Amino acid sequence: MSRAPARPITYLITGGETSSAAGPESEEFRRLLALVRAAAAARVTLVQLREKGLTGRALFELASAAAQVARGSGTRVLVNDRADIARAAGCDGVHLTTNSLEASAVRRAFGEEFLIGVSAHTLEEARAAREGGADFAVFGPVFDTPSKRAYGPPVGLGALTKAARELSPFPLVALGGVGWDEVEKVLRAGAAGVAGIRLFADGQNLARIVHHIGRAHGPEGRDE
Repeated sequence: MSRAPARPITYLITGGETSSAAGPESEEFRRLLALVRAAAAARVTLVQLREKGLTGRALFELASAAAQVARGSGTRVLVNDRADIARAAGCDGVHLTTNSLEASAVRRAFGEEFLIGVSAHTLEEARAAREGGADFAVFGPVFDTPSKRAYGPPVGLGALTKAARELSPFPLVALGGVGWDEVEKVLRAGAAGVAGIRLFADGQNLARIVHHIGRAHGPEGRDE
């Protein structure tokens, strides 16, 4: 499998609601693994385990189980921030936040086959991700969304268009307030795909979402 994700990239981010007490036998784990299983069945490109409340041991156990669930499918599993846990658990890579190690350090430590995504809120951050050896950047928030208000106002479609144009062919995945009706807007602006929590939260609706994003992207621009 090529390291670079095929376009359009569909990027499911877990909700981060698991408590520090959660473990392999908990209902929280079962729900998350059911979502990963549904994502693999629907051919979601990437799943990011963004469960910040878990202990390192519990995150490793979740990541190991998620990697096993997705194995053999086209879905790749990333762990938020913890490249070490991602590698130890057999996941495909890591998603780096603005407080994580730089992409260049992770690339040196974990090699060329390790998938690296980076959060970027500006053109400069996205450029740094590209220059540091990341495979893609999650760019946003594009639109207003309550979960991203702590990072400031939304960047808007104009900033996404400018960054996508200047950094092409480096993939930017649009995040933040991207619902069903906004998918076509961000793809037309140059996004290589769509990331989200709420958009992908319903496991029973994932195949429909993936199909919708694929149709909005159009066959003429789809990677094979």
